[in-house]
Formats: sequence, structure tokens, C-alpha cells
Amino acid sequence: MNHIELKISSTPEFLEILMAELSTIGFDTIEETKSGFNAYVLEGEFRQEYLDDVVGKYKNQIITWETRVVEKQNWNAQWEKNYDPIVVEEKCIVKATFHDIEEHYPYEIVINPKMSFGTGHHETTYQILNLLTAIDCTDKHVMDAGCGTGVLAIMANLRGANNVEAFDIDDWCIENSQENFDLNDCNNCHVQLGTIRQLKFDKPFDIIIANINKNVLLDEMESYANHLLSNGSLILSGFYEHDLDDLKIAAQKYGLFYQSHSSKNNWSAAIFLKKE
Repeated sequence: MNHIELKISSTPEFLEILMAELSTIGFDTIEETKSGFNAYVLEGEFRQEYLDDVVGKYKNQIITWETRVVEKQNWNAQWEKNYDPIVVEEKCIVKATFHDIEEHYPYEIVINPKMSFGTGHHETTYQILNLLTAIDCTDKHVMDAGCGTGVLAIMANLRGANNVEAFDIDDWCIENSQENFDLNDCNNCHVQLGTIRQLKFDKPFDIIIANINKNVLLDEMESYANHLLSNGSLILSGFYEHDLDDLKIAAQKYGLFYQSHSSKNNWSAAIFLKKE
């Protein structure tokens, strides 16, 4: 699948704010430039109206901006070579195949990150990994919506899930997830191309994980509820702490009730319970 490239220049003090705002609408790869940065989002996830909202909000700080369609490529090739392992609260380590780590942790995940989102470095992935270390996945049927590298599916498998159904809309992520499942001997993890509305599942899930962005989470909330067993858990991330109330309201419409959340650098992850 192709990507949308956004080239943007701005006053220096607003660069990080703009990067953060764009990440909430699906731009998950950032490449800094002399005057600003380039940001990338899958063509299928791009919404012009969302971008217009961000640009309008910061129109006095943005100097220039333009978008174009670019063919899929690995912008992160150089980053991969310098990619550091991540340790989650001394409970879990996510490392690449080229890392030689002597320390051992309760859970160890090996990935070839390529350009897929979900290395553990971002606060959202980090928090869900941490939450999963405390959630009983034993013999559970788990969904990983928007799986990226597949790292969260792998963690659910390590925590005892008997089956994990992962999916993403980018064929690059499908290839990467399958490669990472093989690296971690995750025979119970399966990955498909598509969205939650497009795919068919044989039975409802005990646990659904969705680390995407606020707009997609709100749009797909009803689907999460429909695919979740009664008393099942929905784990969401990819949103700011100040957006949590919006997600609580949307979730409760479909019988999903807030249980708890964590925060890291203003990003949040939350757990909801389905009640009939």
C-alpha cells in the first residue's frame, strides 16, 4: 500500500507539538528536515479533513505544507541499524535479532522492526506491554487490531493466550508480523490483511487490543464491542490522556465500561470491561 507524505515547515517551538498532533491522526513515521519534518501515513488511513483540522488549528505557526502520494519504502532502514532495545519496567525486553543482551527478563521478545509501528519505544506500545504483564491471558482468545510489528500479539502469546488473531491494513505489517511470530515461535498467532469490519472471525474474543489512534478507536468502538465476549477486556491506546473522557463516553454506549488507565508523557492506555 502507498503512503501519503506530508512535508511541513513550522516555527521551531511548535515542531514537537505538530508531530504529536499528527501522530493522533495516523502519521506514524516522522523524518526531520532542516525546516521542519516529513510525516507519513498509509494512504488508506489518510483523512484530509483530519489534516485540515490540524493545519487550521496551527495555521499561524505553520509556514508551508504539502502532501503527495509516495510508493511504499523503508524510511527506517538507517534507524533499524541504530535501533536500541527497550525494557518495560524490568518485566519485558523488546530487542532486535542483532542485539546481544546478557541480562534476562521475565518476557523477551525478538523483532525485526522494519518500518512497522510497534517496537515498544512509543509510549502507547510500552504501556500496553506493561498492562499485558499483569493481565491473565491463559487460554484466552485474543485480537490484536492494527498489529504493526505484531509485538502485542507476541506478548499475549507469551502470557498464555491459546489463540491470537492479528490484522493490519498494510501488507508490509502483515509480512513483518508473520516474520516476528516465526522468530518468537508463536504458533498460536495468526495475521490477516484488512480491517475489523472486513474480516470474519469464528468466535468472539476474551481480550481485544487496539493501539491505533483516537479517531479510529472511536469509529470502530461498536465493532470492538460486537466481537468481545461478555466480561471480556478491551485494551485501548494511541490517544492522549485528555482524550480519555471521549473514549469513555463512546465505549459506554456499547456496554464497555472504564476500569483503569495508565499514562506516560501525556499518552494513555486504558482497559474497558464489557457488561451486558
